[in-house]
Amino acid sequence: MTDRANGRRGSLLAVSDLHVGVTDNRPITESLRPESDEDWLIVAGDVAERVEDVEWALRLLAGRYAQVIWTPGNHELWTTKHDRVQLRGQERYEHLVELCRGLGVTTPEDPYPLWPGPEGPVAVAPVFVLYDYSFRAPGTTTKEESLAYAQGTGVVCTDEFLLHSDPYPSRDAWCRARVAETERRLAAHDPEIPLVVVGHWPLVRRPMDVLTYPEFAQWCGTELTADWHRRFNVAAMVYGHLHIPRTTWYDGVRFEEVSIGYPREWRQRGHPRGLLRRILPYDEGVTAPDPAAGHDFMTSRGPGEP
Repeated sequence: MTDRANGRRGSLLAVSDLHVGVTDNRPITESLRPESDEDWLIVAGDVAERVEDVEWALRLLAGRYAQVIWTPGNHELWTTKHDRVQLRGQERYEHLVELCRGLGVTTPEDPYPLWPGPEGPVAVAPVFVLYDYSFRAPGTTTKEESLAYAQGTGVVCTDEFLLHSDPYPSRDAWCRARVAETERRLAAHDPEIPLVVVGHWPLVRRPMDVLTYPEFAQWCGTELTADWHRRFNVAAMVYGHLHIPRTTWYDGVRFEEVSIGYPREWRQRGHPRGLLRRILPYDEGVTAPDPAAGHDFMTSRGPGEP
């Protein structure tokens, strides 16, 4: 079966931050359908907080798409009193991985699947690296100062209360372990096969430049991944978390923020590019800037974005 609109075979599509635990977001997930029997779907984290909701959404999507690739966001890793699964930290993550495997969904612990693109195979690499507070608040130089600044402004991520790092002593320690393992796997990948890197948090800090509250950046990634899009053969980087869906280019590499977000957000900005983003084949008609220019280039901005 081909894409009805243009005769093209299946596409590599992406979405994130479905937040199906929110009543008005559930119909959005129910409405997601492929245009081709060969479409793949990337789900870049924050499906829901409760394991049963994560399972509902991924089971639904896995039954519709030829392949579903998932990586966790911070919300899947929360341990809330409303969840029948009270696992914390690494054990919770491992439980979600096994759940996904039972549904046929690819996780960061699995071999990178090869999407059969028209110009050759592309490996889809879901990565789970967390954050380590190195994207610090303005004017601060340590994690402690950055957290104190955020507490002073009242902008504190719920992760501080619900995202546990067991058995690691801290979230940043867990992040460092995840970065080391992920970097090892990326380095072992065949450099001749391009990568679509998928993470809930972006690889670089620059997407946070548009945040209304810049102190929130400390919960959005790590400086340890800042050169990955240059070191490895990355065709595109897909992420969510910020609830600012857009396309940007950094060092000649395309970054796609693909989140749905909360009703108060999508009602304001709408879904100007649809609910799903086509990652490949890339046919947005936008030429990447010269990598030597060293600048960022925003290719789309929905109404209501910063």
